[in-house]
Amino acid sequence: MPSFIQKLAACTERNRSALCIGLDPELSMLPSGYSRDADGIYSFNRTLIEATHDLVCAYKPNFAFYEALGYAGLRALERTLAIIPEHIPTIADAKRGDVPNTARLYAQALFAGWNFDSATVSPYMGPDSLEPFLDWPGKGVWVLCRTSNPGASYLQSLEVAGGTVTSPLFARVIEMVDALPSRADKGLVVGATSPKELRQVRARVPAMPLLLPGIGAQGGDVLAAAHAAATGPVVINASRSVLYGSGAGDTASAVRERAAALKDRINSSLYSFAESARP
Repeated sequence: MPSFIQKLAACTERNRSALCIGLDPELSMLPSGYSRDADGIYSFNRTLIEATHDLVCAYKPNFAFYEALGYAGLRALERTLAIIPEHIPTIADAKRGDVPNTARLYAQALFAGWNFDSATVSPYMGPDSLEPFLDWPGKGVWVLCRTSNPGASYLQSLEVAGGTVTSPLFARVIEMVDALPSRADKGLVVGATSPKELRQVRARVPAMPLLLPGIGAQGGDVLAAAHAAATGPVVINASRSVLYGSGAGDTASAVRERAAALKDRINSSLYSFAESARP
């Protein structure tokens, strides 16, 4: 059984893609022809997966879009996971983080109950809140580091004293994650909306996988993200900019066209960086 990072590498090579699509269906934004309920969400996800499965390196459902609809929404998520091709890695965008006894059960729910290949987690409660996730062999754990939202710098960029030096809080997160023993594959979540900080993260952990949200609707720049992160494994996520287009006239072919165009932009950016980095 391949580990998460092996599965990710294989799918990246197979589809020649670093694009991850966030399966974040919002009822009010579904194209015409889809019911405004959990069944509509599942049908829309099926259309997305059928249209893009050969263009992606992963899919990332955000739990909020399913939990908001109660049991029916969770059932839609369950049905969605069942139709994702086995070779494509899944990322549970759940952002869990709690005391160890509770974190152990969150990890069990995501990795055994839902059978996700990887999950996003919050480091705010410290290393013992991460350890239950890192104890799952073969799974992937994406730790929030420097996120893509506008308010991220309020806490994550705070200068924290340590001995004779200070560093931003997100840098301390990197140090903590890098030092933690793990039977899972460790990665960091770093917003593509902050290329300066992204470069700082990559300089500190040149080989660690990075998950980059913020492309598209949040304004992250593909070229800047690729240049800042391309020295190591990278997964570039897009959701709204791929999922939603013209509304009433939107079709599976339009979704595929948007995803293919973004994949090509990412590949072009990564290739141009690799060429410029050659001696």
